[in-house]
Amino acid sequence: MASISKAANGHRTIQFMDVDEKRKSIRLGKISQRLADSIKLRIEHLVSAKMANHSIDMETARWIEGLEPTLAARLAKVGLIQSRDNSEIPRLGPFLDAYVKSRTDVKPATKEVWGQVVRNLKEFFGEKKDLTEISEGDAEEFKLFLINVPLAATTVSKRLQHATSFLNKARKKRYIERNPFAEVKSAAGNPKDRQFFVTREAIEKVLNICDLTWRMIITLARYGGLRCPSEVLSLKWENIDWESGRVVIESPKTEHHVGKDRRTIPLFPELQDVLEEAFEMAEPGAVYVIEGRYREIANSPKGWKNANLRSQFKRLIKRAGLTEWPRLFQNLRASRETELAQEYPLHVVADWMGNTPQIALKHYLQTTDLDFDRARGEIKSAAKSGAGVVQNAVQHQSAPNRTELQETTKGPSKPEPFASLCESEPVGTKALSGGHGTRTHNPIRGITFPM
Repeated sequence: MASISKAANGHRTIQFMDVDEKRKSIRLGKISQRLADSIKLRIEHLVSAKMANHSIDMETARWIEGLEPTLAARLAKVGLIQSRDNSEIPRLGPFLDAYVKSRTDVKPATKEVWGQVVRNLKEFFGEKKDLTEISEGDAEEFKLFLINVPLAATTVSKRLQHATSFLNKARKKRYIERNPFAEVKSAAGNPKDRQFFVTREAIEKVLNICDLTWRMIITLARYGGLRCPSEVLSLKWENIDWESGRVVIESPKTEHHVGKDRRTIPLFPELQDVLEEAFEMAEPGAVYVIEGRYREIANSPKGWKNANLRSQFKRLIKRAGLTEWPRLFQNLRASRETELAQEYPLHVVADWMGNTPQIALKHYLQTTDLDFDRARGEIKSAAKSGAGVVQNAVQHQSAPNRTELQETTKGPSKPEPFASLCESEPVGTKALSGGHGTRTHNPIRGITFPM
């Protein structure tokens, strides 16, 4: 007779006495008691047939034919059934290489990231590791291996997600019965820990020591909110509509999503000056706003790379007398989105930045010192206003009745002539004239519109 035992983690194991009177075990993993009982009954039939040197019944034979490869391999290992031809089940290394190669729907840069996880898996398990022999405990030990490399919490979490995805493919192809990484989790780092608001004062110090190329790179990232390097180095002169004050941004990172291959942003005043200067200096027939070695190196066959942009940016920050922030270019983009969110609706800002309000709230928008200063100013103003209201109310209640009578008997004040109201110039709007025609400028928004 066979017996079923259950471990503290919920995993079940069947033990039985074989014909050689040795106790053998078959691990079933975390399955229901009902399924374990069904497997136990089949194992008892197999043991009985083996002891009697008799063929198995047809129902048990059909059950064996439909077995998952993992359980079939375990039954064969203890001698209850014949070993299947495992040539169709690849080893870990070849399986991972074939999977990454087959994913033609992802970008080369994504495959490069996957390559780091593949390297870790091969290093820990070995390229020839049998997929069916990777247990949940092995997956937990792999997590500890990543932590001890050491890697950041966010990196460990991401690599475990990728490993889970890889082995889930093996499960779908029926190479394994259950994904050993399915329940292996690792808490990611808090996105807020790497946030940093780059003030205008700080970035201006860096811009003051830059050449024109770097002024464009930094300005597009900080004041345009462009991803760097992919969107910054993809910007074309033809995508800038000087007349309408709009810029079309091509987004290589999100182009594989429907409707996310490009977006349109305003030609912000902070962008206009440096872009006009660069346009005057551009070679005849130039296609891209930023030409030269940076674009040639960054746009590699494996996707966009930093092309040593980070190293040079660090040097510029140091020369400006500043300390580098956690995420050099992403913090610039997040700072711009934070600024815009204080003035425009979030759905508009997210559309300009090419993300969603949910992503913006989680990874981009920040609470700045200016928010606290503004709140303190509003509190003081409200306190003063409240004190004035109380004082007026007290004075009004103590005023003599005849004074109140005089006030109520006064006739209505003479209204302003309607024509004089119409003739006044709208607040904050000023007409501009120049070589490019008449334009209107709204200093509240800071954008010039054609008439």
